[in-house]
Amino acid sequence: MPQILIKLIEHLQADDAGMPELAALIAKDAAMTSKILTVANSSAYHRNQRTVGLEQSLVSLGTDMIKTLVISESVFQTFNSFPHSGSTDLRGFWKGSLTTAVIARDIARQMEYPHVEEAYLAGLLHNVGRLALLATAPKEYAFNFTARDDEDLCAVEQRTLQITHSEAGAWLIERWNLDSFLADSVLYHHEPIARLEAAHPLIRMVRLAHLLCSHDDQEQAIAESARLCNLDGEKLEQIIKNAARQVEKSANYLGIDLTGADDIVAPAAYAPPLVDPVQQRLSEEVRNIMLVSEMGQTFARQHGEAGLLEAITRSARILFDFENAVLLLENPTGHALHGMATGDHQQRLAEFVIPLNKGGAVAQSALERTLAYVSREGQVHNVAEEQLFRILGSESMVCLPLVANQRCLGVLIGGVPAWQMPHLQKRERFLQSFGTQAAASLETAISERGHAKRQIAHVAEEYREASRRVVHEVNNPLSIIKNYLSVLDGKLAKREPVVGEMSILNEEIDRVGQLINGLADLQPTETSRVTDVAKVVDDVLRLFRATDFVPASVQIVVRMQEEPAEIDGDADLLKQILVNLIKNAVEALGDGGKIEISNRGHVNRERKLYLELVVSDTGPGLSAEVLANLFSPVRSSKEGAHHGLGLSIVHSLVKKMQGLITCRSGKTGTTFEILLPAKGSTSQVASVQTRVMDSA
Repeated sequence: MPQILIKLIEHLQADDAGMPELAALIAKDAAMTSKILTVANSSAYHRNQRTVGLEQSLVSLGTDMIKTLVISESVFQTFNSFPHSGSTDLRGFWKGSLTTAVIARDIARQMEYPHVEEAYLAGLLHNVGRLALLATAPKEYAFNFTARDDEDLCAVEQRTLQITHSEAGAWLIERWNLDSFLADSVLYHHEPIARLEAAHPLIRMVRLAHLLCSHDDQEQAIAESARLCNLDGEKLEQIIKNAARQVEKSANYLGIDLTGADDIVAPAAYAPPLVDPVQQRLSEEVRNIMLVSEMGQTFARQHGEAGLLEAITRSARILFDFENAVLLLENPTGHALHGMATGDHQQRLAEFVIPLNKGGAVAQSALERTLAYVSREGQVHNVAEEQLFRILGSESMVCLPLVANQRCLGVLIGGVPAWQMPHLQKRERFLQSFGTQAAASLETAISERGHAKRQIAHVAEEYREASRRVVHEVNNPLSIIKNYLSVLDGKLAKREPVVGEMSILNEEIDRVGQLINGLADLQPTETSRVTDVAKVVDDVLRLFRATDFVPASVQIVVRMQEEPAEIDGDADLLKQILVNLIKNAVEALGDGGKIEISNRGHVNRERKLYLELVVSDTGPGLSAEVLANLFSPVRSSKEGAHHGLGLSIVHSLVKKMQGLITCRSGKTGTTFEILLPAKGSTSQVASVQTRVMDSA
């Protein structure tokens, strides 16, 4: 129900309702404002040519017309959007609703009922249950929607849909939480007159208005109903006489076309022949299978265990009409059932425990994996079960064990009225199918929770490993910075220029920052920069030669080709690779020797073009054991917590640059051969593949 309608009803019933406040409230609804302005500026209310505003319109229309327009427009806005309302002829329905509404309003005035608008609204909504049934069961109810509105229709509705339009309408209105007997007036508008002697005036008024509108041939019933409302025949005649004119006027103002509504023939209600019990049972089984399948898909769409538990309890309440539902899951040891904090009473449920070895219907249901139907009256219960009854607020409860792979994961407990228990027992197979589907989804969620924990542990381990690598790598530029500070100190003492040294210090400090920032990104994005290999080699050698790190006994030779040596890759990554390799080579040449860095030109491998960069030394070589585990983080003979990581870092950096690295080692020395993607090689391969696919 539109909130504006509820607020307007409250406002219009107030004795001190002012026009400015009313105008402000109506102005919040564009459609309502438009309707008020249209009627106020029509020829019936407006004589001059100047258009009037909203507040002036309210004054010119008067309180009674405003109430009629506001209530009617709100109801029509709401119910014209019902499913199938656009494809169904509603002229007869709205004619009957408007007629009942204006008659109920006039009866309320004659009875001096204080809330005339409430009577009008009750008459307008007295048959809204028929719209609800059409929206819910269009195929089954399409014919009976246009049928004659009498007791026979209610009987057919009860037989075919297990609910009458009076009950459906009252159920719908109760959901609006109005402080009123409006729902009761809708529920009892087909009730025998004798039962309404002491009923609330609104119920009696709507019953009489319904008779005058739809059953004007039932003179005795009308007379008895009029007596309950203290109305004589003369007053009834006047009310009926005024009704037609008021309905036509209201319909015109509301833009409802009732042309031909009186010509629509209302047939008697029709009930299809009784269905064969076997066929009906088969249909019900197929329906249950489809519902369980849909529930499985619903459970699979949930994100996280909490969402799944909420979906299971919500679905159970909808499918089995539980008043309330709670979930108890087995603890890891399998010795007790623990409440899950879903829905209402979350705090109490979170602390609720049923030991499985203490007996009771709930514990027995879990241990024996069988359905249990428990009634509050006539049975002895333990304290935990008494608590459950209070939490559920029900007379009886159904205990549905959730069994997956012969293991009971927990129990779903639904609270139901006592009269509903036999109906649920007939649907036992459906309950068990639902429990199986819910248990399977729950088992998957529990498994995923374990997988998520393992993933978190894996990420934590990756982070720890990345931290070790960063600490190891940071040591390289820090060593260089330390050596350069020593060089810088000497030059400053001699007042020599230090511009070059300051530039190198800045570069290395920046590199430290980049390495530390990289700790926050375990999988950094790939770069697509073009790097001049010769320039990077020169920068690295400049770092080593300007410090005391390379002893005089170690000779470093560079052999670069004359043509440009450019690769697709990040210069900083290549710099890290070379620093690690040269540093290791220097440390391997303890008694002196030669280190050679050479560019051997381009290599085609697996139809991709690479540049081959080689770093070799004349050291004693590597042992077979070290060579076998060369690019893994192993413990080396060097001192310190992070030694042994250097070559594994080199391997990961080369792989990150989409390159390849191999190592040859013997008594005459060690050689690292690095293949790095040549400039444009990736795009060239992609274009060749595209041309091949196009030609194919």
